[in-house]
Formats: sequence, C-alpha cells, structure tokens
Amino acid sequence: MPGFTESVVEDAALAWLESLGYAVKHGPEIAPGEVFAERADYGQTVLSERLRQALVRLNPTLPAEAIEDAFRKVIRLDGATLDTRNRAFHRLLVDGVTVEYRTDGSIRGAQARLLDFDDPENKTGLRSINSRSWRTSITDGRMSLSS
Repeated sequence: MPGFTESVVEDAALAWLESLGYAVKHGPEIAPGEVFAERADYGQTVLSERLRQALVRLNPTLPAEAIEDAFRKVIRLDGATLDTRNRAFHRLLVDGVTVEYRTDGSIRGAQARLLDFDDPENKTGLRSINSRSWRTSITDGRMSLSS
C-alpha cells in the first residue's frame, strides 16, 4: 500500500481550493528574482501587495490609513503560540479587522472585511494560495493567502 505523504495532502487541499475558485500559484512562478516575483524571499509568506489590493477592493469606503491598519493587524497577529495566532486569524476572517482612522479631526472606527460573506461568489477577497507557502505552512505553521 502506498504511503500517505505530505504532498498527497497538499495536492488534495490545493485541488479542493482551486475548485472553489481560488487561484493556485506554484512557488517558482512568483519566486524571488523571477520575472513575476511577488516576494523578496521564501520566508515571506504573506503576498503583501495582493493582500493590500484585496483590502482595498473589499473595503472601498475606508481611507488608506484604515487599510494600512488592517494590513498591519493581519500580518502581525497577537499570540505566543501557533494555535493562538491561528484562532486570532480565524476571528479576523469571520468578524473583520477593527481599524481606526482620522477624519474631520476625530478618530473613527470600522471593520475591514477580509472576505465577502454577503456574496460568496465574489472572489475579490483573499483567494490565491501559493503552493510553496502552503508547504511552508506544514513545517512552520504559516500559509500564504492572498487575492
């Protein structure tokens, strides 16, 4: 009987996510130094520009200051353990990211969305998964999700 390997799980998960409309990018396609590079090095698991673009598309009424606040909170999750950080990220996906920004001399608050729960067919949110980062997530607990 063939062994059940990490790559079997990875391939199945990537195929499932792709069937849901996510774009799967293979590591060499966006690797550092390549024509379409989207990261400075392999340690960078968040595709920063894609995340920022998704935040802008999903939150068109929020000013740039609020978008940057949401971006910082997503990439710097609170928590001493992987489990705690995963739970924190899940809360952000479900509830949105609480942000603050200045307008008319006062500070306002809002929730920046990471996913469009009102229209599940709207694939403008976090929807790309990089298979190199997925593999990284299995070894060090991080996964690259972006739009």
